[in-house]
Amino acid sequence: MSSHPVPAAPTPGSSAPPSPAPTAPGASPRLHHLDALRGGALLLGVLLHALMPFLPGGYWLVDDVHESGIALGAVGVIHLFRMVLFMMLAGYFGHMVLHRRGAGSYVRDRLLRIGLPLPTLGPVLFVLMVGALVLNDVVRDLGPLSAPPTDPGAPTGFLGLPTMHLWFLLLLVEIALVVVAVRAVLVRVLGADRAGRLSSRIGDLLASRAGLVVVAVPYALGLIVQGGGMASITEPYTLVPVAGASIAYSGAFLAGWFLRSRPDALTRVERRWVLHLGIALVLTPVTLLLSPMLPGAVVALTAALAGWAWVYGLLGLCARLVRREIPWVRYLADSSYWVYLLHFPLLLLAAVPLADLGLPVLVKLVLTLGVVMAVLLLSYDLMVRPSWIGKWLNGHRRPSALLARRGTWRTRREPSVA
Repeated sequence: MSSHPVPAAPTPGSSAPPSPAPTAPGASPRLHHLDALRGGALLLGVLLHALMPFLPGGYWLVDDVHESGIALGAVGVIHLFRMVLFMMLAGYFGHMVLHRRGAGSYVRDRLLRIGLPLPTLGPVLFVLMVGALVLNDVVRDLGPLSAPPTDPGAPTGFLGLPTMHLWFLLLLVEIALVVVAVRAVLVRVLGADRAGRLSSRIGDLLASRAGLVVVAVPYALGLIVQGGGMASITEPYTLVPVAGASIAYSGAFLAGWFLRSRPDALTRVERRWVLHLGIALVLTPVTLLLSPMLPGAVVALTAALAGWAWVYGLLGLCARLVRREIPWVRYLADSSYWVYLLHFPLLLLAAVPLADLGLPVLVKLVLTLGVVMAVLLLSYDLMVRPSWIGKWLNGHRRPSALLARRGTWRTRREPSVA
């Protein structure tokens, strides 16, 4: 297996060498398009949750008086590929971090930056979420807050604790630990060279013309296992793993892992981006519009192919759009982890005063996202980016962009004042 130098990554998509060729010793250039995709996958989650109040059916935590079929379609499309893309990038960069730093350092890094936020930030976010629900009932005069209906088969006690939108942290840590353990066994049994050659062959297969079908198999299996003829994976909202999500997202993680093991694999995938986006644009409406009329296995297959076609297509598209570092894209990518961790209860709080107003859906969406993103980006710039929190979550401290600009302005003004 290859072992190119790479800086540590807080979440999938941090700095890394380009995939087409090994980097020189000591060099660690960033894959800027993967940075953009990592940040985009997280920020799409913010958009997805901001759209949820407008979905028909009235089942969201804070429902708006308006319903939107466009919002429903947008949520369906985002669900097809967002977490698959995120988990694929987690595997891709996980492979690099492990081969640069070793398995022990990689595991410690994952536990610190991905595992620790769940028990530390989770309780605070849960309290804020409950506060938002109480505020929703009081402000909108909905009566006493009632407990949601319970599933007789749902876990209870400690295992039944809600993970909310942070479920992916627990699942990603679980997948990483299993992959590291299985890899250690295979290296011991097969030897490092044979294990590396096997990993490279799998990466070669995933990058071939048949790779889209191969990589979609775990996703389809996950949908079939969870049942119900659904086109999206059901997330584990408690501490108990869910089979469908574990299968689908483990497959995505391993796809990124094996693509990284073959130096030219990612580049080969990216070259066919037009074909892959074309497949995605054809299969997505078929999956979302016709799923109630199709057999469950067919829905699983079309959804899996559509989701992975989006992933493969976006990889190539972003490789062409983001060829160098774009400062604002880099900034959003760096801030996206913090933004995603804290956004959920803030979106609920922002939705409460708007829910019964007669404003158009688009206006409400822009207002909600504008307020929440402003709060989160400001807190990131002043409280996280230059502090120990930034070191914890992102692996480094950076100067505040706002304070740096202010310092530059003062520096330029001082001579004229003097």
